[in-house]
Amino acid sequence: MARKRAARPLSVGRPRPWATIAAFAVVGTFTAGIIGYGVYASSLADRPWTDKLAAIDGITDYVAQKPAWLTQQHKPGSLPYEVTPSVGGDHNGAWQNCSGTVYDAPIATEHATHSLEHGAVWVTYRPGLDAGQVRKLADRVQGRDYTLMSPHDQLTSNVTVQAWGYQLAVDSADDARIDTFISAARVKAGPEQGAPCSGGNTATGTTPQQGGQQ
Repeated sequence: MARKRAARPLSVGRPRPWATIAAFAVVGTFTAGIIGYGVYASSLADRPWTDKLAAIDGITDYVAQKPAWLTQQHKPGSLPYEVTPSVGGDHNGAWQNCSGTVYDAPIATEHATHSLEHGAVWVTYRPGLDAGQVRKLADRVQGRDYTLMSPHDQLTSNVTVQAWGYQLAVDSADDARIDTFISAARVKAGPEQGAPCSGGNTATGTTPQQGGQQ
């Protein structure tokens, strides 16, 4: 009589922890994304300031387009400018104080242009702009060396931002491009980097003040 073979136990595989695997996959993807963005952000931070300005949508680069306009002679009295507000050119011997100074009235272009030469960023806004908008602009400037701000009577947009050779026009103080512009251009755009912003003219009014620093 043949002996019966003992039944072999069925092999039952352990269930795969799909939920855990999926969780790890999500975490891995998220972590890789953070690392990737960090590398990208780092590469942006390392870019030259001129590249950062060039990447701003709507910016006008007069350094590239009209370099002949960006003369640097000291001349007295009222002077003509190719761009309103000015982005460079001959100017008075006295600069406009630009140690984070917020002016509540228009200032002389001839002094402000000298400030741009020193590396200042000049924020201008249309008179009558909503007070909340003006406050947001002032918060970017007040107490921040190599910046100044004033209303300007001849703007075609609500806000413009100027550095030596560069200009950006926007409709709102909430526009993030303003911050990008200031961060990239402040100090660095001026052909006389390191020249002071303190000790300049503090008077308002569009008529240039005679005398002052050279």
